[in-house]
Order: sequence, then structure tokens, then C-alpha cells
Amino acid sequence: MRESVLEAIRQGHWDFEPETVKDDQYDSTEALPGSHAKIQELAERANDGLPLWHPGDRRSYDDTDKALE
Repeated sequence: MRESVLEAIRQGHWDFEPETVKDDQYDSTEALPGSHAKIQELAERANDGLPLWHPGDRRSYDDTDKALE
């Protein structure tokens, strides 16, 4: 099981570096940035020792290629 950054800090491991996790090893989210659902997802990722950001996460209300330009 991965150790999260938060757990490492609790245990006094200040130089903890989480293992690299590939994008296909955890799910992206459709939650809107800043929403309660997105903040909950980020908290769960941190708790699970996963990267906070996934390239497939929704980035805007209208998450189309044109909106992201």
C-alpha cells in the first residue's frame, strides 16, 4: 500500500517522495474545478498517496478543445 504525503509527515518522514503513478493507474474526474466534489476528490487522492492532478480531469465548465485554447 502506498504511503501518502500526509501519513509520511505524521510519522516524521520529511523527505518522503511518493512513488511515480501512471495516469492509467487512477481515475480522472468530471468534477468542476473548485467544486465540493473536486475538492473531495483531491483530498481522497492525497489520502491515497496519488498525484493530485490527472491530465484527464475536467478543467473548465465547457471542457472542449476550443474552450481550453
